[in-house]
Amino acid sequence: MALKKLVAIHTVVTQAPGLLAADMDGETVMLNIEKGTYYGLDGIGSRIWQLIEKPHTVRSIVATLLEEYDVEGTACQNDVLDFLNQLSSKGLILVA
Repeated sequence: MALKKLVAIHTVVTQAPGLLAADMDGETVMLNIEKGTYYGLDGIGSRIWQLIEKPHTVRSIVATLLEEYDVEGTACQNDVLDFLNQLSSKGLILVA
């Protein structure tokens, strides 16, 4: 069994292929067709999902969120890392 790569601040991430995603009133719903699994993302999770439509470093994602939301830098970075590691563990993102 292959180990999932840990997402760190310098990591480049992007959406994994094979997922259907749609916006539902500012929230994203996704379906992994292969696994038949449904996921829902809140507003900030949806914004991160938009940002990783193309490969981005975690650092650049955090920088964008700091410009767009009233959040403290360390808290934002930690929350983004936790969120992306969760997505990675479910196979929803590619980690470079």
